[in-house]
Amino acid sequence: MGGFAPGIGLRVGHDLLETASRLATGRCVDRSPPRSAQPFATGRQDRLVTGGGGQFQRARRFWGVKTGPNPTDRAKSGSKHHIITDANGIPLAATLTAANVPDVTQLLPLVDAIPPVQGKRGRPRRRPQSLFADKAYDSMAHRLLLCIRGIEPVIPKRGTDEQPGLGAVRWVVERTLSWLHQYRRLRVRYERRDDIHEALMTFGCIHICYKCLIGSFCYTL
Repeated sequence: MGGFAPGIGLRVGHDLLETASRLATGRCVDRSPPRSAQPFATGRQDRLVTGGGGQFQRARRFWGVKTGPNPTDRAKSGSKHHIITDANGIPLAATLTAANVPDVTQLLPLVDAIPPVQGKRGRPRRRPQSLFADKAYDSMAHRLLLCIRGIEPVIPKRGTDEQPGLGAVRWVVERTLSWLHQYRRLRVRYERRDDIHEALMTFGCIHICYKCLIGSFCYTL
């Protein structure tokens, strides 16, 4: 095994057998090689033993971040999709949170994320005139903040009967969510990284908008 440069060692796996400078000049190990092995400095056992820690990068939990116990599914870990649409059900903005995050916390971020309306002269409109939501978004503080933004909140109060005709206007959001969940990667979250799942949500919204533009499926109120 000659021909090695001085200082290069022979290894089997991760074990250093001998440095090339200690080998004989022929193609074999010297008859009486000097002892060069030193005691193991770290104090670990020098034999194969059972133990853990062999994987350097431990696998994270499957669901990753932006997950939490689902209050409607026996506290299983999951995520929640929040979406805001126009009167025709075209998605305007969408966010991803843990399953145990209250819906009302995403009301203002969704409203502020609405892009400006293009195609008309003058200053493009960024906010709707009114906003329809269910009782989960009932909050006096959020009502005031919507009014400051020039938006009329149409949200029923908790503990009261549903306003007549409100479901006929708000059902388009549920339909858009059903459209979004037709994509298998969005109906069940497989990605550990939340940014990848949010990117898939964006692709799903783009595809819904495209189908509405070409008239594949879109119901005009």
